[in-house]
Amino acid sequence: GNNVPSNSRVLMLLGQLEKMSADAMVTDVEMARQLTVKILHLIQTQGENACTQNTQDLQTTLNILCILSELLTVGGGRRVGVFVSKGGTGLLLQKLITASKESPPSEELMLQLHSLLAKVGPKDRKFGVKARLNGALNVTVNLLKQNLQNTKLLLPCLQVLRVYSTNSVNAISLGKNGVVELMFKIVGPYSKKNTSLLKVALDTLGALLKSKTNARRAVDRAHVPALLAVYQDWHRNDTRQRHMLIRKGLLACLRNITNIKLGRKAFIEADGMRILYNTSTECLPVRTLDPLVNTSSLIMRKCFPKNRLPLPTIKSAFRYQLPHVPAGGPVAQLYNQPPGVDDVVDESDDNEETEADTENDTENEEDDKDHRTVNDDIETDLNKLRPKESQSRLFEELRVYDRFFVELSEDFQVRILMGFALNHTQATIPSYQHTRPIIVPTAQSLPPKIVPIPSPEEECHLPRGLHTQPPPSVPPPTLPSPLLLGGIAARRVGGGGGSTGGSDCGSEGPEEEGGEGAVLEVPDTALLLPLHDPDLYVEMVKGTRSVPHYSEVAYPDYFGHVAPTFREPLLERVYGVQRSKIFQDIERLIHPNDILDKVIYDLDIPSCPVIDDDGESLKFNSQFESGNLRKAVQVRKHEYDLVLNSDINSNHYHQWFYFEVSGMRVGTTYRFNIINCEKSNSQFNYGMQVLMYSVQEAISGRPRWVRTGTDICYYKNHFSRSSIAAGGQKGKSYYTMTFSTNFSHKDDVCYFAYHYPYTYSTLKMHLSKLEALRTPQIYLRQDVLCETLGGNSCPLLTITAMPESTSNDHICQFRNRPLIFLSARVHPGETNASWVMKGTLEFLMGTSPLASSLREAYIFKIVPMLNPDGVVNGNHRCSLSGEDLNRQWQSPNPELHPTIYHTKGLLQYLAHIQRTPLVFCDYHGHSRKKNVFMYGCSVKETVWQSNINATSCDLQEDLGYRTLPKILSQIAPAFNMASCSFVVERSKASTARVVVWREIGVQRSYTMESTLCGCDQGKYKGLQIGTRELEEMGAQFCVALLRLRRLTSPLGLRNHQHLLDVESDLMETRCKVASSSPTTYVMEEDEPSFLEEVDYSAESNEEDADADDHSTDVFDNPVHLDQLSDSETNHRD
Repeated sequence: GNNVPSNSRVLMLLGQLEKMSADAMVTDVEMARQLTVKILHLIQTQGENACTQNTQDLQTTLNILCILSELLTVGGGRRVGVFVSKGGTGLLLQKLITASKESPPSEELMLQLHSLLAKVGPKDRKFGVKARLNGALNVTVNLLKQNLQNTKLLLPCLQVLRVYSTNSVNAISLGKNGVVELMFKIVGPYSKKNTSLLKVALDTLGALLKSKTNARRAVDRAHVPALLAVYQDWHRNDTRQRHMLIRKGLLACLRNITNIKLGRKAFIEADGMRILYNTSTECLPVRTLDPLVNTSSLIMRKCFPKNRLPLPTIKSAFRYQLPHVPAGGPVAQLYNQPPGVDDVVDESDDNEETEADTENDTENEEDDKDHRTVNDDIETDLNKLRPKESQSRLFEELRVYDRFFVELSEDFQVRILMGFALNHTQATIPSYQHTRPIIVPTAQSLPPKIVPIPSPEEECHLPRGLHTQPPPSVPPPTLPSPLLLGGIAARRVGGGGGSTGGSDCGSEGPEEEGGEGAVLEVPDTALLLPLHDPDLYVEMVKGTRSVPHYSEVAYPDYFGHVAPTFREPLLERVYGVQRSKIFQDIERLIHPNDILDKVIYDLDIPSCPVIDDDGESLKFNSQFESGNLRKAVQVRKHEYDLVLNSDINSNHYHQWFYFEVSGMRVGTTYRFNIINCEKSNSQFNYGMQVLMYSVQEAISGRPRWVRTGTDICYYKNHFSRSSIAAGGQKGKSYYTMTFSTNFSHKDDVCYFAYHYPYTYSTLKMHLSKLEALRTPQIYLRQDVLCETLGGNSCPLLTITAMPESTSNDHICQFRNRPLIFLSARVHPGETNASWVMKGTLEFLMGTSPLASSLREAYIFKIVPMLNPDGVVNGNHRCSLSGEDLNRQWQSPNPELHPTIYHTKGLLQYLAHIQRTPLVFCDYHGHSRKKNVFMYGCSVKETVWQSNINATSCDLQEDLGYRTLPKILSQIAPAFNMASCSFVVERSKASTARVVVWREIGVQRSYTMESTLCGCDQGKYKGLQIGTRELEEMGAQFCVALLRLRRLTSPLGLRNHQHLLDVESDLMETRCKVASSSPTTYVMEEDEPSFLEEVDYSAESNEEDADADDHSTDVFDNPVHLDQLSDSETNHRD
């Protein structure tokens, strides 16, 4: 018998379907499932009997497909899912093949099948593969070719093709089959007809052009100018913005074609930049057209010709010859690079356009909470997490460090009895007397009359300024009588300003009126800043050695910084700011005649960096301690491109800047672009501003750095370096940090900096002033730990309380105090670390009961600046050896990394004599995250984060490492426990924190990271951080150590009950603030997602691109972690 289902059975199913559809809420999923299975069965039996197919069978098939279509439409995604899971797509594709063999195939059947396939295809992950394997792909293509005029059939065919094309293998095969050309036949100029057809064709074309082969095919057939012309046509005619999706589709095609080099070339040749620039500019007023503007902007940025930086070489402008260059090290590689290595060729065919790149502005983007990538940098080798004996140095060798630990030695009592101790502590840092003059800054940008003074070394006019130490046989310049400003108690400063170190350029200007008496009087800062003394600062500068032989003093360092009393909130980002900046950059290419391109400052011309001009430009200068600006180019009348200098003996790490600007006009907005930043994202995109210091303001009694700048953003630009120069990294593009600013005073001299500057000379001045704070109760000793490569001394401080008397008990108590070891500023650009250290030192030398209690509890060993050379020379990250010193701790070289070698030596010495410090903490700054937080080391938390199997003995770990950060989160408003991490990563194996933990055996070994930006929790939420908060953090760290002492040895301190009361009062005031934001243990991403993926990373080590999610959330059970471990209470002394 004929088992072809009768129409009555189909009608019965139809009835059931109607009944189901009548229930608005189709709750009966099971019934839907059964129906689907029945219908599938029907289709199958139809297929088996295809040979006997007649008109009636065709009608039945169409009925079944119609029912199925209705069933799937009503049921939504879930029913389609059931259909796919039961193998429905395969059956439909099979049906398609069968139907195509009929001659002629039934158009109606083809229409139905394609409509259904378009519905179910997207839900079947293997759809494209199935269609290719069984030949359905070609059926659809052939059908298309035959029915280009039949729009009714064309649409479902295209819809299916759109799904096929998303499979990359299919895309290539379809391209070979002429589908790219086919799509271009359908795509055409503006028309009100068939818009849905056009939209699907464009989607398909867009998907096909993701294949490079297809993109090349499109370029070869001259489709790029055609697409641009069609886009322009739609742009002109779609005045009511009804067809944005078609316009977006056209741009998507262009975007994919320009991913290949040929495509970019064709785009430029077809005048694509101008076309997209003009159309986008016209779209800007209509906010709904933003997606068009964003995609256009992306295409233009991608096609903007890549340029090398306007520099002779990207290596540092300063050359320092190392005593020896380790073979195979970074410096050897740098100097062995072939000439022309800096030249940029647009060699990449795959323009690394990340998906994130596509959304051009971070406006209103929701934080991507699910973005939790697995951190593959976590150390999974348990042997590298176990303690390691550092065998490198014998104790005989380490004996040289005895002299830094006099307070631990046996004959210390005798020394005290002989009154020897105080004299011994006077070993201050020697100051080198140089014959070069030091130019003190001036507060006046109008130069007075210049008196040329011949110098013995070279014939050259010394810059305007006061010579505190004239060269021998040269009479000191006579200074005009002081000019009193408003009767302020004043300190005299030499005339002139914006001086240029040791050169005669720019100083030949005409004599200005009033030039004679242009010596400005400035208020005395000593009243405001107890640790600051300008004259002492100048003395300190004389002993500081720099590679460029600086002879000038920057005004802010000379005069000091008094933290402003007003709040400085994080800057709100203006909608579309980045886009408008990028458009201004693109205009440079489109209107080249508007561009001045005038170099006005250039360190690569050492004889004359300041290029004299007609007064139409600003004047720049960076030739002073910690200064960094290599070149300034005036691009437009009020816009300047600035290039930073790379670290010495390196060709990258540009981030820190510090420079002087003069010659400004009031009421004009200037735009500054730092064009060679390297990191892929920055806190400048999240509310951080630059710092500015105005000399005129300082003279008026407001000497201070202030957060400033509007329209701040940070984005990838068109400058790049070759992959060899980039060390084989993919990130060959540079980034622009742009900000705009107005100046309030005429004839001002202003300074701009990345963060609050803190020079090496400032440190020496502060240390000298700290000496003066010493009382007979305080034991303070300053030693020189070692000399740096550049000939600067590295200070080491010892601070504790004098023994109460010379009795054996007191001396014994004195000698047995646990040690705390602190260090800072291994990375010169992280100046905030020095401000935190200043807070710590001032607290330790203070007179408060807490401070004296702390001195009685511990002996402090402090290296306040681990990298003086980097600081002096304006480096961002390295020392003169061109290396990151915080990656040298495993095996430091005594010649190339002396400060690390000897600091490690001190710690190894302590380990040998069994006086391992209770706490080691290295202060850093973090440029990608907000708040202050700590990184520590824990085997257990590292193991939890990775999937390695560890024995339980490996996980027997004292939780004491959590105590200090926990206390800090309770008492320090800027500190955030949620950002802390105790995971050990591979890339951090040679950092201080990890080496001191593994090799020296300090369980509480930390890096304390302070934000350069601001806080997003606690009392300072929404504010940028300032020196007051940083110094407070340093003091809070001390208070936390005191509390740690109470917890680790409660017995010894019972008699200090009154101090406990003082401390608890202090705690209470803090806690009121802190408790308003409970410490959550959820590690959320610090920032909303942005243009490029942000490679936040720990330890302010952002050039190892590791995500900062390693600290995602190790606190599955926060309860037991909160409690201090038992062993805390009876910790051995």
